[in-house]
Amino acid sequence: MKICIYGASKERIDSIYIEKSYEFGAMLSKKGHTMLFGGGATGLMGAAARGVMDNSGRITGIAPKYFDMPGVLIKDYGNMVFTDTISERKNLLIKEADAFVILPGGIGTFDEFFVTLVMKQLGEINKPIALYSINGYYDALEELINKAKDGGFVSERVKKLYGIFTSPDEIFNYIEMKNQQK
Repeated sequence: MKICIYGASKERIDSIYIEKSYEFGAMLSKKGHTMLFGGGATGLMGAAARGVMDNSGRITGIAPKYFDMPGVLIKDYGNMVFTDTISERKNLLIKEADAFVILPGGIGTFDEFFVTLVMKQLGEINKPIALYSINGYYDALEELINKAKDGGFVSERVKKLYGIFTSPDEIFNYIEMKNQQK
């Protein structure tokens, strides 16, 4: 299965997030999956990719050409696909992936999650979406979505389009089960 990883690219992140992302990448590789991601060499993207690479796994990075500068992309392993824009990158990741795992991240990660979720809500894709809530990172997001649901802005059905998990085992069980149900 090709699993798209969205996550932070920032370098200065608490080590718990780096460690858990690396472990997730290692498990992804050991389970025989391929990691698709934005190609970043740093942050949680880079940590997950190193977890895959250190366990002889496969990665494919997809990045806009303007990210092709020293230290930004992992280019010494796997396959790198270049696009002209960030929108093209996002669309290609969504098209090529069989499932999505969202590690902690900032506004870019939030954007990727919500675009993917909206596409699933509208029926444009039917692929599992899992948020990895390391250290409770996505608790506030879940509160926000619940508040929107309680206020009538979001239907209960939307909450069934994704899952929030605290361990890689839960995530892999979820996405593998969801892929079998398709």
